[in-house]
Order: sequence, then C-alpha cells, then structure tokens
Amino acid sequence: MTRHRPQRIHHDDPIPAVARARGIVAIVGRPNVGKSTLFNRLAGAKIAIVHDEPGVTRDRNYADAFARGVEYTLVDTGGFDPESDDPMQKGIGRQVQVAIDEADVIVCVLDATMDPTGADRDAIKLLRRSKKPVLYAANKADSQAVDADAAELYRLGVDKVFPVSALHGRGFADLEEAIVNALPDQPELNELDVGDDVPRIALIGRPNAGKSSLLNRLASEERSLVDDRPGTTRDTVDALVKLKRKGKDGKEHEQALVVLDTAGIRRKSKVSETVEAVSVLRAVRAIERAEVVVLMCDAAEGVAEQDAKILGLATDRGRGVVIALNKTDLMDAQQLKRAEDDARDKLSFTPWAPVVRCSVKTGRGVGALIDTIAEVRKEWVKRIGTSELNRFFEEVLATHPPPTMGGRAVRLYYVTQAESRPPTFVVVTNEPERVHFSYQRYIQNQIRKRFGFEGTPIRIRYKSKRKKGEEET
Repeated sequence: MTRHRPQRIHHDDPIPAVARARGIVAIVGRPNVGKSTLFNRLAGAKIAIVHDEPGVTRDRNYADAFARGVEYTLVDTGGFDPESDDPMQKGIGRQVQVAIDEADVIVCVLDATMDPTGADRDAIKLLRRSKKPVLYAANKADSQAVDADAAELYRLGVDKVFPVSALHGRGFADLEEAIVNALPDQPELNELDVGDDVPRIALIGRPNAGKSSLLNRLASEERSLVDDRPGTTRDTVDALVKLKRKGKDGKEHEQALVVLDTAGIRRKSKVSETVEAVSVLRAVRAIERAEVVVLMCDAAEGVAEQDAKILGLATDRGRGVVIALNKTDLMDAQQLKRAEDDARDKLSFTPWAPVVRCSVKTGRGVGALIDTIAEVRKEWVKRIGTSELNRFFEEVLATHPPPTMGGRAVRLYYVTQAESRPPTFVVVTNEPERVHFSYQRYIQNQIRKRFGFEGTPIRIRYKSKRKKGEEET
C-alpha cells in the first residue's frame, strides 16, 4: 500500500450539501434552580438526573433537541456557585465556562420564586463577558401570580425574562421560539470539495485506542500527535489521504479518504481537564460531518460501556459504522476470538456492523479496514429500485404475512426507498400503528438478508395509504 502526503484542508473551499451542523445551546445557572428539569423538558426525555439536592448534576449532559423544524444540541451544566470554596464547585465552574465557550446560545435559569442572589449576579456578569446570545428563563413560574414575582428579576439588568415552569411545561413555546431565533445560521458540514465518491470517516473511541496512530499510518507522517497518555488529541484533525491500492482486477487504484481524527471521549467522571472537556462536543460535531464512523477499540482492554455510548451517537445520526479491534498483535488466536465475541455482545444493538481485526502498529489488517470502510460507504449511499423492492416484498408477504393486531387485519401494500445516507424505506399500510415491533424487525432483517446494507443503519417508516380526496397522513 503506497501512501501519499495528505493534502491540507482549506475550510473556505466550496462544499457539497450533505448535512448541517447542529447549534449548541448551553443551560447554566446556580444550583437547584431546575436546570436539569428544564433540560429534560427541552430534550423531550428524562435524561438528566433530577433531584432536590443541590449539585446533583456535576458535569455536562448532552442531548439532541428539536423545535420548530430546527435541530440543536443541548448541554446541561452543573450548578454554578462562584462563592463556594468547595473544590467540586470550582470544577463545576470550569465545566460551565467550557460549555459557555462552545455554545451558540446560552439559557440562564433563575428561580422565579426567589429574589436574585449573589450567585445569580455573578453568573450574569460572566455571561455578559461571553458576548453570546443569552436567554433568561425564570423557572418555577407555575402560575400568573408567580409571573409577577419573576418580574423582580429585571433588577438584574436583563432585557427580557421568560417565566416558565419546567415541571409543567408552562411558557415553553415562547422560550423554544426564542432559542430557535437566537441560533446562528449553521454552515454545511463537509468542509472539503473532494467529490461525492470520497468517504468522510470519523475516528472515534476512548483515549489510547489508536485513532491518531491510524491517521499517521495512512498519512505516512506525524499529522496527529501520538502519545501513550490518554487524552493527547485535544481537537479534531482533518486530513485528505490518498492511498494506492490493488483492486480485485489486480490493477492499482487510488483510494481517497477524508479522515477526521477526534479526541478520545472518556467517561465523564474522568474528564478533569477543561480542554479535554471541550473535545467531547467537537467529537460529536465530527460524527455529524462524517459519513462513516470507525469505532477504534483496544482489543486487549475490551469494549467498554463508553464505547457503546459513542457508537450510539453515530447510529442515532444515521452514520455508517465500522468496529476496529486494534492492537491484535499482542493477542493469540484464542484471545482474539474472545475479544471479538465480547465486542459483538456489548455492541449487540449493531449486529450489522462489521468487525475488523487490525494492528495499526504493525500495519496488519489496515488494508482490510480501508476496504471495509469503502464498502460500508457504498452501502450507506445505495438505492434499491422500487420494482425490485416490491418483487422482494411480495415474496416476504407470501412467506410470512403480518399478524392480525387487535382483531384487525394488517395489510402492507408496497414499499419504496425514500432516501439514502442512511437508507430509508417507506412501507404503505392500512394500519401503521398496528404493525407489531417484532414484525417490523423481521422486515428489516429480510431487507438486510436480500440487499445487504452491511455497516449502515436502515430506517423503515410505516405510513397509511392515502384515500382518494384525503390529505396524506
């Protein structure tokens, strides 16, 4: 495999539209004002731990949110109390500053039932220095009477206060509208005009798994700093790498890749340095602008819970996935078998993702990894014709028709592939809500069995058949 020097990326080049960045909204405020409850309400799920005891949220939580047709990423921070001498509180203060620095919009949560405190005033001073758009939400405004009390917060010198009740959802329509209006126009994410056939891959995983070493081997130069200490890579490094590979025809072909090397995402309890904490958000952004995500795992250490969480970030965003078990040169055949079985077990929610054994240090298996990435990317963009899909669908229905649900017969009329990147199918039926989840899984498995789609999530939507003269549902 002949390697060439990577081309330097110019971020002002024309870019193809593949995806758009999500804006980042940070939620800050002093302890016990309801930040986590507000976070959960905006995210539409109970993600953050909610408890009356101050300081329960000690680090940042992250979640994707959607409002008025706009997607953004929420960041929940610990309670900010600059007056405290507690080392934990000082650490939280650093994490809050990180979130503010990385955010596009900041929501400062205040307590509508209390007079402003010194911590409130200090937080507002900090936010004014940030020069970022700031929205002030007066939480616990459960009634109009409390709205009047919230007006006292104007004494802090803020332009507008949004009285809300995170517990009951009161006032959230206005707050969400303000958040969306404050978000900047997000640029398209693929910064390099390299053509539509060049895979854009993000190297993700825990620290010290070999991500930077893989980029350096591909680039044949020390493009990324490689160090045995976890957390060396602090920012995302992009490189256009061109490789000379022999194809199945025996001829030499050029294989180009845009590689996004991200800082290792470690367990939140171990993210102690402020600069490392910044890398978590940047890694999420790298996943968004990638097409295929390579999860680098240390085969000797095994797959950890954090690896599964990282992989979940990629699959939630519909990215192609390859699992690379690195450092296999340190293991015998029996150990390798156990490592792969362990990876399959702990990452069982992606049984369709290929696992590649490799040793970045020796180069063994790296060629197979590159081939697998290219194949997964082809599957990610693949389209199946409607006529071919429906011939297959007729066979499936003849062999295994959908079960009757609630005494009503479920009929599936036809299927079409609506999108690729990732492959998305629409099944038209008389009863979209009555297609049992086990049958939905069966349909997905049959699609994979017939058409492949290895390494890529596929999405299937069930839609009711539109009757003549009716709007589509």
